[in-house]
Amino acid sequence: MDLNSRLFDKIRIKKPSCDEPKAATQGQCETPGCQNPGLYRAPKGRKAEGQYWRFCMDHVRAYNATYNYFDGMNDAAVQAYQKDAIIGHRPTWAMGMNGSAGARDPNKTATERDWAYVDPLGILRAEGVGAKRARGAEPEPKRPRHTAAARKALDVMGLDEGADAAAIKAQYKALVKRFHPDANGGDRSFEERLRDIIRAHDTLRAAGLC
Repeated sequence: MDLNSRLFDKIRIKKPSCDEPKAATQGQCETPGCQNPGLYRAPKGRKAEGQYWRFCMDHVRAYNATYNYFDGMNDAAVQAYQKDAIIGHRPTWAMGMNGSAGARDPNKTATERDWAYVDPLGILRAEGVGAKRARGAEPEPKRPRHTAAARKALDVMGLDEGADAAAIKAQYKALVKRFHPDANGGDRSFEERLRDIIRAHDTLRAAGLC
């Protein structure tokens, strides 16, 4: 081995690092006038999910003692949020509840939904098929069968499977007007339900029902 070779001149040895780890840099407490390091995170609250303040121990305790996620929401909005939180703010349907499962009870209003719907054409207040047959009336012609997606979309909008294009459009306009944040003083707690209604309307439009 030639120790005088020029190849040895290109070898570089990495200097050993210091055994003592460097102290992690921390930001300053975000409380005005506080000079302590902000070692603790605190959530900024509703409409700012995923964002945090940086506080020292004393100020994070004071912040947590007065923190209220529902600040600015009325009692009805808080109850609706807590009810939807049980199912992860996702729409649900009762098992077997669809248009092909038979006529619904005409005496029940809104089919026990947790929100009212508008029925300007009186479609959902019409007598069921069973009642007409009991009086000897002629049975109604069979309604066209819809896909499962279309039936779910109708259910989300609070409509029966026999709803026509005019009823769907009228119901859509009424629901959008009801759940839009502008109609609730800027409250966005019904935003997820509004998105479900919009998706349901898009599904019905794609199916050619409106």
